[in-house]
Amino acid sequence: MINKFNKIQLQRFSRQIILKDIGFYGQKKILNSKVLIVGIGGLGCPVAEFLARAGVGTLGLVDHDFINISNIHRQSLFNTFDLNKSKVKIAKKKLKEINPEIKINEYNLKVNPSNFTKIIKNYDYIVDGSDNFETKFLINDFSLKFKKFLVVGAISKFDGHVFTFDFKNKKNSCLRCFFQEENISDEVLNCEHGGILGTVAGIVGNLQANEILKQILNIGKNLNNKILIVDLLNLDFRKVKINKRKKCICA
Repeated sequence: MINKFNKIQLQRFSRQIILKDIGFYGQKKILNSKVLIVGIGGLGCPVAEFLARAGVGTLGLVDHDFINISNIHRQSLFNTFDLNKSKVKIAKKKLKEINPEIKINEYNLKVNPSNFTKIIKNYDYIVDGSDNFETKFLINDFSLKFKKFLVVGAISKFDGHVFTFDFKNKKNSCLRCFFQEENISDEVLNCEHGGILGTVAGIVGNLQANEILKQILNIGKNLNNKILIVDLLNLDFRKVKINKRKKCICA
């Protein structure tokens, strides 16, 4: 628990501290926050990077994959010299170079109901940067069970979706309220099938990081019971309401 700022912190975060919605009190909340990011890819990289730059005290990084050359155009923490190396190990190294004071827990694994139970309990805020519905629903269900604040991102081609779910409020919907089909193809989330412009991943990932910081600071409005749909080909941003289903697990 950080109660006082050191000289480096005062300099590093000075441009945030002068914001009237943050100040010393808000920056202290950021420094004491714990955020878990599942999926260190096109979304998880910018989320992790900008949360580290903002001063989040503890980051958990979950991914079992290795870096390949097709990742480089959109996964901003990696470069050509990182090929065939563990994503979480390289991400940790790069993030520590950005902010040496940050605590980073690496989980080089694929999440399942057994291991995710042990991991999620240690964090207050959850970011879903995964690229398949099995993982997304697992993260949703456990965030609901443990009453965590969850930010979900999805990208394809020139489009992005952002959801926020504050599961401390029983009136809020969940991801299953929006994706109601039983069998949804992962191809709509997989860049290998549909393709993705690298900048789309960066923009949506930064939006996810922004939502986490707003929640930590308790400022602004979130997307509870709404989805932000981003069409970056036509610069169209719109919010659509998500109706809570009566027979959903969040009911």
